[in-house]
Amino acid sequence: MRAKTVFFCTECGNETPKWAGRCPACGAWNTIVEQAAAPKAKKTAGSAGKTHAIPAKAFPLTAIEVTEEIRFSTGMGELDRVLGGGAVKGSLVLVGGAPGVGKSTLMLQICDTLCRENKVLYVSGEESVSQLKLRAQRLNVASENLFVLSETDLGSVLEEARRDDYDILIVDSIQTLYNGDLDSAPGSVGQVKECTLRLMELAKGSAVTVFVIGHVNKEGSIAGPKVLEHMVDCVLYFEGDQHMSCRILRAAKNRFGATNEIGVFEMQNAGLSEVENPSKMLLSGRPEDAPGTCVTCVMEGVRPVLAEIQALLAPSSYAAPRRTSNGFDYNRSAMLIAVLEKRGGLKVSSCDAYMNIIGGLTLDEPAADLAAILALASSYLDRPVPGGLAAIGEVGLTGELRNVHQLEQRLSEVHRMGFESCIVPRQQGRKLPAYEHLKVVQASNIGEAIRAVLGK
Repeated sequence: MRAKTVFFCTECGNETPKWAGRCPACGAWNTIVEQAAAPKAKKTAGSAGKTHAIPAKAFPLTAIEVTEEIRFSTGMGELDRVLGGGAVKGSLVLVGGAPGVGKSTLMLQICDTLCRENKVLYVSGEESVSQLKLRAQRLNVASENLFVLSETDLGSVLEEARRDDYDILIVDSIQTLYNGDLDSAPGSVGQVKECTLRLMELAKGSAVTVFVIGHVNKEGSIAGPKVLEHMVDCVLYFEGDQHMSCRILRAAKNRFGATNEIGVFEMQNAGLSEVENPSKMLLSGRPEDAPGTCVTCVMEGVRPVLAEIQALLAPSSYAAPRRTSNGFDYNRSAMLIAVLEKRGGLKVSSCDAYMNIIGGLTLDEPAADLAAILALASSYLDRPVPGGLAAIGEVGLTGELRNVHQLEQRLSEVHRMGFESCIVPRQQGRKLPAYEHLKVVQASNIGEAIRAVLGK
């Protein structure tokens, strides 16, 4: 007998007895999804309709003792860095990314290390056990503590996970699981939410660390309701172009660590390999004496990373020039173009402008403003920025250069990578120590910076 189901809105949580195209409570369209109804609490005899539950007891925080280590290493330093120092026992981690980017490869690779001290169950709803065996052989993964299961029924997966007392559960992917109590198809919003909820109960109730792989939709977010990301402990996004070897892992949410760390991997024939020096990889193949390119240093958590900003300005044949930005905030690039014309004296408003960040990085901090300005000016004037120069600084609307945080760490990375000079804000450059073989150029505004670099 099929269990009773209800319908609820993923935006406001309002429940309705039947499906509707528009939520009657908040008015949102196409947000009504199905899920199993919560079972009613049993009533005891003589309770006059009242239910009795075991009262919860609160404990003083200082009286709670943590006697065991709750973190453990996954065997890949880049993944441990993004997780905040390693995976947490009893946590639920959601790993999202586009199809083919390497999510399943990453999860199967870490099993080689995890199985040395843990019992791991790898559940795949997309591959058979023989296909998993072939992929494990390619990745050189073999352990008696690694168990594989090809199953899509959530009840069967949970029964197997509880029967043999597994320490770690990997689900590939959440869109293939289904709960038989719901009428909707696997991968629907209701199924994804209900299956994740049951997996969370397993993780918290049995102290099983659960890794869940999820696909992303066209907008780049995890397929399913937005509440799915609120349910899990950690949300990781695996980014990268299938036609490029570079892969970047970043945390969108982490209850046990910071969310500003990134992990860099390189896809090879034998699987993913860690990139301990991302600056060197991101700058490889950089053209020499080419106008429209400049290097900056951004902070990804506590790690300084050098990034190359490329810009192209060309005369526009339309009344409204085209603006395109890849890896750089579109609104900020439009603002920098306006500042360059008003404060820098370059007539760039009539040009089509294209900006690109090499290697798939996304620069979201203001410290990259000065390098973007110099790349735009270099392309407009058709004069190359010296190959041994980097630029660090925030640009204001009046064209002034503002201070950035952790400048000494950035300059140390610039010096380590062999650059000869770096241009920084003047008020901050006065307090910097001297660097051997690195000349620190100071500028107060973008006009001084352009004249110092391009000689305008």
